[in-house]
Amino acid sequence: MSLKKKLMSGVGTALIGMALIGGGTFAYFSDTEVSNNTFAAGTLDLAVNPSVVIDVDNLKPGDTMVREFVLENNGSLDISTIDLATAYNVIDAKGDNVDDFGKHIKVLFLENADKTGNGWVIGDYNDVISETTLYDLQNMTPDAVENLQHWITHLLGLSGEGDGLAAGTSDQMYVAFEFVDNGADQNEFQGDALELEWTFTAHQTPGESR
Repeated sequence: MSLKKKLMSGVGTALIGMALIGGGTFAYFSDTEVSNNTFAAGTLDLAVNPSVVIDVDNLKPGDTMVREFVLENNGSLDISTIDLATAYNVIDAKGDNVDDFGKHIKVLFLENADKTGNGWVIGDYNDVISETTLYDLQNMTPDAVENLQHWITHLLGLSGEGDGLAAGTSDQMYVAFEFVDNGADQNEFQGDALELEWTFTAHQTPGESR
C-alpha cells in the first residue's frame, strides 16, 4: 500500500473514532435559579405589669383593697385567651386555724376595662370574676381577655374590644379584694398571712392559611 493510502486510511480511522466519542454528548442552553425559603415562628410574650398585683399587711375583717394592673401582649402573635389560675398558701402563725383563711378573702370583681368600653353607662361591666372567695376561685379558670358583656350592650354599640389581646396591645385590669367580716369570731386569723399566686397563661389564635 502506498504512503498516501496509509495516511488517508489513518485519517479516516481517527475521524470515525472522534465521531464515536462525541456521539454521546449534546450541546444545549441552561439557566439555574436558587429559591431560598424561610419558616420563622412568631412569639407569644405575655407580661403582667406590675408583676405584684397586691402586697398588703395589717389587715382586719371588713377591709377592702382595690388595685389595678395591665396585661401586655409584647409578642408578635395575637393572643386568643388568657386563662387565670389561682393558688394560695396560708401561713398559720399560731397553728390554731380550724377554717381556711382563703374562704374569708373575697374577690369582689376583676374587671377588664378595655372590654367594658362604654358599657359602664348602663352598668354593664366586663367582670372576668364576680364576687367569689379565693377558696372557690381555685377551681375556676376564667379568661381574662374575654368580652362578657350583655348582648344588649353589644346591640347598643357600647361594648369594648373583642375577645383576645392583639400583638402590641394591652388591657387595663381592675381588681377588688375584701377581708370579709362575717360577724363571728375570726380571731384564729390574727397574725396569719395568705400568699396568693395568680398564673396567667396565654394561648395563640387558631392556625390559618398563609
